[in-house]
Amino acid sequence: MMKLEGIYTFVAVAEAGSISEAARRLRLSKSVVSERLAELERQIGAILLHRTTRKLTLTEDGAAFLERAWRITRDVEEAAADMGERRGKLVGPLRISAPVTFGRMHLGPALYPFLLAHPDIELTLDLDDRRVDVAAGGYDAVVRHGAIADSRLMTWRLASSHRVLVASPAYLDLNGSPVSIDELDRHKGIFYANRGVADWSFATANGATLVRGRTGLNVNNGDMMRDAAIAGLGIALLPTFIAGAAIRSGQLQVINVGLEAEVEYIYVAHPEGRMPSAKLRAFAGHLQNAFGNPAYWDR
Repeated sequence: MMKLEGIYTFVAVAEAGSISEAARRLRLSKSVVSERLAELERQIGAILLHRTTRKLTLTEDGAAFLERAWRITRDVEEAAADMGERRGKLVGPLRISAPVTFGRMHLGPALYPFLLAHPDIELTLDLDDRRVDVAAGGYDAVVRHGAIADSRLMTWRLASSHRVLVASPAYLDLNGSPVSIDELDRHKGIFYANRGVADWSFATANGATLVRGRTGLNVNNGDMMRDAAIAGLGIALLPTFIAGAAIRSGQLQVINVGLEAEVEYIYVAHPEGRMPSAKLRAFAGHLQNAFGNPAYWDR
């Protein structure tokens, strides 16, 4: 009979991509993780992983088994959580992915009271600006800023997010301040690399208008975009939850081109077809209350 600990270990190794990283996440020695994998393969009668000195890859049998193994571990965790919820407690693992800058500046401070109030929740928070695959990555949900393009996701809106064009006073003194979107194309732009120059989208009576400035810097982190704008490298279109403090201190100035950037939102999204757990619903509700409507960074 297959042991549940072996299935958990296999899923952890497949998600981590290495035995050493899986051992770290499971808080086990590498030898124990290797023994569990070897025992599981003996029980199944198939090789699940190709092992080399550089990396681990799933075999064809391993890829087929992983989907069911992941489902088994999720069902066990959800069953345990359901029993806790029947006793009025939120318990068990909760794995969330979120953007780096928003996570550091706003998500973390909002989460700490939630975790103190529910000490039996085992939260894993991965801060990553990449658009991760929620289901394949083993996440219960993702927190994201902008539009949710994946139709397989169900979303809850946490807060609105207003974006403004900003630049340093020194940059505007040297290059002039644009007063219309037509003047933006002669300015250097600091763009979010995951969207590139397509990020400058403004709302008009006829729909969204895309403006393409000259590339001064492409970077996939909001903190660095703000800091690059403060350093005078160009104009950035930043959400107020990132730029607000620098605007208030005078390090950045808001540029008025007669149009506002399209409004975006902070979302939490979970895979379609999966019933969200009580702890995930509580997590989303807590964040909505913590951020407020309008969000505290826009007041």
